[in-house]
Amino acid sequence: MREELTPDQKPQELLQLIETILVYKLPLLNRREIETMFSLDELKQTQYFQDVREEARQEGRLNKALEAVPRLLALGLSVEQVASALELEVEQVRAIQNGT
Repeated sequence: MREELTPDQKPQELLQLIETILVYKLPLLNRREIETMFSLDELKQTQYFQDVREEARQEGRLNKALEAVPRLLALGLSVEQVASALELEVEQVRAIQNGT
């Protein structure tokens, strides 16, 4: 089973992956030298890192909205009201309502 990462975990996982790749591609350098070459601040400024971070944030927002659907339906809101309030598609809300 694939484990889902939280938005906070994804950037950290990405950094670990990049670090691992660098270690294998630059075997003569030690960890401190690699970290000096590629500072965390520099990495955070890359478009790739920023894209991954934004994707993780959006995924986190979607998951939170999907988790709220059953509670809002239980309060008596209509499928359309829930979809509108959470900025979801009506089909997404119906799927959760139907347990699919």
